[in-house]
Amino acid sequence: QVQLVESGGGLVQAGGSLRLSCAASGRTFSSYDIGWFRQAPGKGRKFVGAITWSATYYADSVKGRFTISRDNAKNTVYLQMDTLKPEDTAVYSCAAHVPPEAGITWSNPAEYDYWGQGTQVTVAS
Repeated sequence: QVQLVESGGGLVQAGGSLRLSCAASGRTFSSYDIGWFRQAPGKGRKFVGAITWSATYYADSVKGRFTISRDNAKNTVYLQMDTLKPEDTAVYSCAAHVPPEAGITWSNPAEYDYWGQGTQVTVAS
């Protein structure tokens, strides 16, 4: 079992920044592929980005504003969110795909095996 815990959400003004963290359990964290998703009220879950051991992927809506990184020594993945917009308001969740494999569609929630509980991000205009 892999446990994921997100933190770092909150209320921020438009144009501001937040950094979310996704802390994971497990001794082989460096092999986990981690995705970030968000869900706004009344809307479906949407892909934000993902990080593997060698690459990062982003949704077009956040490219150039959001950055995903990982610290394997701390078993943590980060989502740095800059130039936030009101439309970024959502519950943000991280998810893990274990073990790593080729040919994954990172934007598909069904590809992920474990999910965190989510953290609320609210961007005020």
